[in-house]
Order: sequence, then C-alpha cells, then structure tokens
Amino acid sequence: MAKVLVFIDTPGQALKKSSLELLTIARSLGEAVVAFNGELHDDVAAELAAYGVGELYVPAAADLNDYLVGPKAAFLAAAAGTSGATVVLAENSAEGKEVAARLGIKLGAGVITDVVAVDPDGTAHKSVLAGSYTTTARATTPVAVLTVKANSVAPEPAATATAPQPVTVDLPADTTAGAARVTARTEKAASGRPDLSEARIVVAGGRGVDGNFGPLEDLADALGAAIGASRAATDAGWIGHDAQIGQTGKTVSPQLYISAGISGAIQQKAGMQTAKVIVAVNKDAESPVFEIADFGIVGDLFQVLPQATEEIKKRKG
Repeated sequence: MAKVLVFIDTPGQALKKSSLELLTIARSLGEAVVAFNGELHDDVAAELAAYGVGELYVPAAADLNDYLVGPKAAFLAAAAGTSGATVVLAENSAEGKEVAARLGIKLGAGVITDVVAVDPDGTAHKSVLAGSYTTTARATTPVAVLTVKANSVAPEPAATATAPQPVTVDLPADTTAGAARVTARTEKAASGRPDLSEARIVVAGGRGVDGNFGPLEDLADALGAAIGASRAATDAGWIGHDAQIGQTGKTVSPQLYISAGISGAIQQKAGMQTAKVIVAVNKDAESPVFEIADFGIVGDLFQVLPQATEEIKKRKG
C-alpha cells in the first residue's frame, strides 16, 4: 500500500481540525504516516493513533521552531525519503505552501496548492481564479506534494486504531546553516473564538461597519464563529491585519460565511468564494457581493445583525 506523508507542525496540546482532515484524506489514498515537528503530548499521540497513523517521523536535530521554513522543508524531504511516501500533504497556509514549494524543489516533485478535494487515484481538485473555477490536476512525478484547504472534508477516525512509534529522522549537517532564525516571539491574546483559517463559520465586516465590530462579534459569539474583515477595515485600523480575508489576506473555506458591510470586490472574493454558503448583508442592492451570495439581505447591518443574534440565542435557549 502506498504511503501518504502528512506534515504536522507544532500542534500544541491537541491536533488542529485541519490536521485531522489531512489524516482523513491520507487514509483514502493509502497508509497514513506523519512527519511530526514539535512536542508530542499524550492527547496528540492518542489522536494520531485514533486516526490510523502507521508511522511517526520526528527530526533528530535541534528544535526546528527556532528557524523559519528552510529546515522544516529539509526535515520533510528526509522524512519523505525515509518513509518512501509517494504523496505529501500539508496545510494550505502561507507557511505550508512555502514549505511545499521548497520540498518540491528538493524532491523534484510536482506541487499542487489550494486543493479542495483529492480523489482516491491522487487527482486533486483545486480552486483557481479567485475561486471562480475548480480545476483538476495530477502530478506526473514519483512524489506529489499537495497543500489542502481547511474544511475540505469531515474528519473521520480510522475504523481500527493504531499504535504509531516515533522514528527518528537524521537531517543533513547543513540543514540550519544560513537559515533564518526566529529571534523573539510575542504570544497573541486568546479571543476564545476559532482560528480564522479553520473556522466552520466566519462573520466578516468591511467598510460598512464604520469602525464598530460589536454587532459582528456578538453574532460570531452566538454562532461559535471566527471574525474576519476586508482590507478596507484592517487598513483603517478597526481590526488587526491577521483578520484580513482576500487576495492579500487569508483564504477561508467555511461552511457558512456571513459578509456584513463588504462590497465584494474581486480582491475580497478571492479569499472567501469557496465557502459552502454565503450570506451577505449590505445597504447597497447593487453591491457585487450579491452576485456570489446564496442569501442576500438588503439592509443596515446594525439592525439586521442584532436581530439575527437575538433570534439565534433564543433558539439555543
């Protein structure tokens, strides 16, 4: 059975939903094995076993988190060679795609990014042209490297649990030579909301919020959603740039995307057009966002959103 290598990078106390999705996809393609960077906590080890991981490859070198992506790509290349994997799966984050690009060069492998589905034969379906089309592609190289968008599949544990044992992977002596080193870190304050790139529900605001994200935050908290924003809102300083969705921000693929006070220009569409259901709230009936919305409400977000929040809370009891 072909081996499919999943890259899991510093998961912390529990695996992220996107990692569980990658493991689910890996099992549909062959035997799931993992290249793991970071501390292996007991809960993480239990999740890896539950999701049927056959082998667990860990780097023998010093902490790769002290460096940027170069050493991580070197480790992943060594793990791919040791495992004999024919497919490598990684997250579709900015860092994940950079690691994939470097890995492709090291392995001479075809790299496919922005993947939203993978067929059992390895054919990848990917979102292109700001989410306007979905194309199919398949690498013809011995090893294929795919970065997969979050919320592409429903995570499913394996029918039979495994007991993966760590396998130490030796890295080239020059792995960290000349690599960019991380000199400091600042912990981000916890909001209690899900990570934007992985959230199943996103509530996003734009120029129309006029600096007041309060109604959006109330709705997001009622739904258990993440908060996003257009570039106009982040550039105005109303919310941090880490919340930006769009061509120059993050790309999200939630089950539900609620757009409030966003015009829906092509740059913003690029970040959210693959959402399963899009609900738009805008005072301008001619706003471009209504062209891609599944449901549209022409109205003042400061009236519409509080009503929605109140009704949701009422139904939740």
